Amino acid sequence: MANSKQFNVGVVGYGMSAKVFHIPFIQATPSLKLHSILQRSPKPNDSAPADYPGLQHHTSLDSLLADSALDVVVLCTTPPTHFAFASQALEAGKHVFCEKPFVPTSAEAAALADLARAKGKLLCVYQNRRWDADFATVSQLLREGTLGRVVEFETHFDRYKMEHPTNWKGTVPMEEGGGAVYDLGTHLCDQVYTLFGLPRSVYAKFVSQRQGKFYPSSDGVDPDSLTAHLYYDNGLTAIVRIGVLSVETQQPRFWIRGSKGSYTKKGLDTQEPQIKAGMAITDAKFGREGPEWAGKLALLGEGNSVSQTDLPNVEPPPTYAKIYEGFAKALASGKEEDVPVPASQACDVLRIIEAVQESGKTGREVQISS
Repeated sequence: MANSKQFNVGVVGYGMSAKVFHIPFIQATPSLKLHSILQRSPKPNDSAPADYPGLQHHTSLDSLLADSALDVVVLCTTPPTHFAFASQALEAGKHVFCEKPFVPTSAEAAALADLARAKGKLLCVYQNRRWDADFATVSQLLREGTLGRVVEFETHFDRYKMEHPTNWKGTVPMEEGGGAVYDLGTHLCDQVYTLFGLPRSVYAKFVSQRQGKFYPSSDGVDPDSLTAHLYYDNGLTAIVRIGVLSVETQQPRFWIRGSKGSYTKKGLDTQEPQIKAGMAITDAKFGREGPEWAGKLALLGEGNSVSQTDLPNVEPPPTYAKIYEGFAKALASGKEEDVPVPASQACDVLRIIEAVQESGKTGREVQISS
């Protein structure tokens, strides 16, 4: 460690994930120091050494892990590499912060959790959308019981993208951590899990909206969209939807129905586009959206009358800085219980994703043991 208050952090990978979701927040966390970056093949117009000349730079994981000054490894690589890279980093005595979807299977997640404990190191998964402002608003509504007993919880990640992605999201097979369920479904399943825990069972359908084919199909199409129903013992149904051919000026995000009211929300959290547009994460506008994006809260009144009001997101909005602040706190305490998204929770989310996959392949409702 650099000193008693700062941990040296090495980032593995230098794509959008590293540039947008990790490096700005590492730099904004006082007890963390951006120490090194691994980029295998820097290019003239995409070069970590050129962008960060004062850091240590590496082109191999072996080289980065050999640095005894390094405390933490942040994995911003493709999902098929995560298990091997995280294992290697933990074996080298480094703490690990791994991008979602973590690893392809719950068995691999459990194995990494066991390895981290055996090595006395911390392992955190980057489920950043727990710190979306709209999700924080939803969490508050449910925590305060505003909607009464929730009977249906619908969560969307819809876009219009006719072009098939050429990065890992469109080239890595679903079985290896690619496709819609691992890219975006992991966020939605994690948010449902954070609110309600493990479901009793799952029923799911996959489809390639771009090709107009259901999955599985005879030509091996990899699905780009899905609808999954997660069933709970208390009668709650959570519906997870991902679509790539949604033509909307304001895409649906949440639709929650309860015994006392309902809440609808459109539009995605603003943090990612704000960072991509060059906004500093210290800007007063960061994480805040315009009033036209306020959610709609409908409440039951006397005589079964219904009133509807606009409901802006909570203030101040949480930001993705919170997950790094939480991880820094865990590093300082050395306690697994302080890790904001521990591997055990990521393992549970992967159990949901595995059930979604099994249901989509077999056409049957799949039970999940508690």
